[in-house]
Amino acid sequence: MEFYLKIVKQENYSKRELDRQISASFFERTMIGNSKLSPAVRENNNDFSNAFKDSYVFEFLNLPDPHSESDLQRGLVRQMKNFILELGKDFLFIGEEYKLQVGNSDFYIDLLFYHRGLQCLVAFELKADKFKPDHLGQLNFYLEALDRDVKKSNENPSIGVLLCKDKDSEVVEYALSRSLSPTMVSEYKTKLPDKKLLQQKLHELFDNETDEK
Repeated sequence: MEFYLKIVKQENYSKRELDRQISASFFERTMIGNSKLSPAVRENNNDFSNAFKDSYVFEFLNLPDPHSESDLQRGLVRQMKNFILELGKDFLFIGEEYKLQVGNSDFYIDLLFYHRGLQCLVAFELKADKFKPDHLGQLNFYLEALDRDVKKSNENPSIGVLLCKDKDSEVVEYALSRSLSPTMVSEYKTKLPDKKLLQQKLHELFDNETDEK
């Protein structure tokens, strides 16, 4: 309850918005997400707590299954208000297909945001399939280009979020363990999550942390 009271104050949720976040297991997803950031995120940002989630819920998109990355991107842009509510109100939308020019080549970030609290750019790359380790190479390249050519001197290093339809947590852990870039891998759901399953994952996470201590 204390968690949701803080979130209501921080995000200025209406009763309807709060009801949705409770139904979507906001607490469980955020706690799991806080534990799975890459080492570089923790080193570069001391205030990342609750800024990212392990999974995002996009039931408001009414996406067919299967769907393409273009379907996902167009749906998120059309429903930007709801997308921002799911991300958190500190996220400011900069643009879709954000153009980066490196050398003589052009590259495009799926969705680019700015986070007021963390004071950094946040690049979202969308994958309508299961996470693969080589997905990170592209995202790391984008973060390097953002930091060299777009980031302002008073801003913190850019953060990357790889948003996948599905992921194997152990594969993600291995892929991120030696990553030098501040990145995280989240999955998205097109339906409200199974609350009991998320609570079980959260208990397992706390049990593992207790065993390690």
